[in-house]
Amino acid sequence: KLAAEGQFAEARAINQRLMPLHNKLFVEPNPIPVKWACKALGLVATDTLRLPMTPITDHGRDIVKAALQHAGLL
Repeated sequence: KLAAEGQFAEARAINQRLMPLHNKLFVEPNPIPVKWACKALGLVATDTLRLPMTPITDHGRDIVKAALQHAGLL
């Protein structure tokens, strides 16, 4: 919305703040990290996935959690 309204500096600042999170959401196959992040943010009730997907690993969870914190979302 900001870019569409010509507020490019503000849009760029938000994009740069979120870019590390965007990159870290691919630490494991999609949608595993995204579903976990949605659960951590309270957007969904569970991070349970249907087979053949498996739960996020502890390592993946730590990476995504740190990225959410860095982005100021947690």
